[in-house]
Amino acid sequence: MQSRWRSPVSQSVRPGATPPGAKPPGTARPGGRTAQNRAAVVGATLSELAEHGYERTTVESVAIRAGVHKTTVYRRWRTKERLVTEALEATAEVQIGVPDTGDLALDLQTLARGVRSVLMSTVGSAAVRALVSGAQSSPEVARVLRTFWAGRLTKVIPVVERAVADGRLPQGTDAIELMKYLAAPLFHRILVTGEPVTEADADRAATVVLVAGRAGVFV
Repeated sequence: MQSRWRSPVSQSVRPGATPPGAKPPGTARPGGRTAQNRAAVVGATLSELAEHGYERTTVESVAIRAGVHKTTVYRRWRTKERLVTEALEATAEVQIGVPDTGDLALDLQTLARGVRSVLMSTVGSAAVRALVSGAQSSPEVARVLRTFWAGRLTKVIPVVERAVADGRLPQGTDAIELMKYLAAPLFHRILVTGEPVTEADADRAATVVLVAGRAGVFV
């Protein structure tokens, strides 16, 4: 007599469904290999930029430094331009972020100190110098910087929009211009005068921009 018994799994799983306890296809564990590879590639990209500049940095050199196969890098980023842009964005996300303390002065100070932390790190300052220098002669490098800054400035717009909405800044304040003036004196010290950027410098930039913003300079 033929048995009619079937396993509990075969009874409960529809064709094409995910078995109990299994992860859906394409699901990556937080902190798993994908995240580890991305972190390694981002770090390797910045180090290559700092040591060799944009032109001499290659996907292959980044892959070797990160300890991954070059096809892993090409599959995710496709081009060196996209790779460098995302490496810059990832670093900014970690070290700068978008504060929301409810206090505009503190938000601006936090942003300025975040920029300062990038500029004063060994790899960060060298990478910035390499890209700014390369942008003078390479349209591709210039495009990388424009793409990065456009994305970065857009992300911090809410800091100003919140202040305008609750009356801490005048209506019509240009958030992009305000943020440019926040970062400009810090980059000037690194790129023009070659001076270190101190925490006091960052705080001073935040204070100046706050006073100017309240006075309607950026309207």
